[in-house]
Amino acid sequence: MRELIIAFGLFLFIEGILYALFPSKMKNMLKSIEKIKDSQLRSGGFIFAIIGFLIIWYLKR
Repeated sequence: MRELIIAFGLFLFIEGILYALFPSKMKNMLKSIEKIKDSQLRSGGFIFAIIGFLIIWYLKR
């Protein structure tokens, strides 16, 4: 459980630092996401979820 909280904190830190350092680029990126098809976002999210799972699985074994 502790590791999950640490991972969530790291996620918030990285997300926050991106918005703090590059606010205009982040706004532009969020606007451009509307142009991407839902199926492409879903596929990309699934691929990143699998990559993340494999990294965690590799490090925990």
